[in-house]
Amino acid sequence: PPLRRSAPSMFHVTPAASRAILACAERSDAAGMALRVAARVDANGQLDFGLGFDDPRDNDQRVLMHGLEVLVGAPSRSLLEGVVLDLDIDAAGLVRFVFVDAESVEPGGCSSKPSTARGGCGSGGCDCSHGGR
Repeated sequence: PPLRRSAPSMFHVTPAASRAILACAERSDAAGMALRVAARVDANGQLDFGLGFDDPRDNDQRVLMHGLEVLVGAPSRSLLEGVVLDLDIDAAGLVRFVFVDAESVEPGGCSSKPSTARGGCGSGGCDCSHGGR
């Protein structure tokens, strides 16, 4: 599928999160790979998100966001509509990636309400160490 720019109702990645993910890719064996973003509804009816570096597959939606190629598979597309991948830095300086509603992201690109995050990836967030093939 062709690489395209994002549309208003699609999943988005903030500029800060894109920069951090690209830096993670450079520090790992994933330089030049795309970021795959996935979502599913768990047994409790909650959204569960996942991130990882990957190569494009048939039927992936491929979008370029702030220099980062993002892949979304067909099963995740509707679950990711209106969701933004953002960066959250805790008091100890730990950088985590969080998924937030688009309405909570300020024009500058960072979440204005980190506590309203819809979820992290896997167990409550991701840091750079979760990347790689």
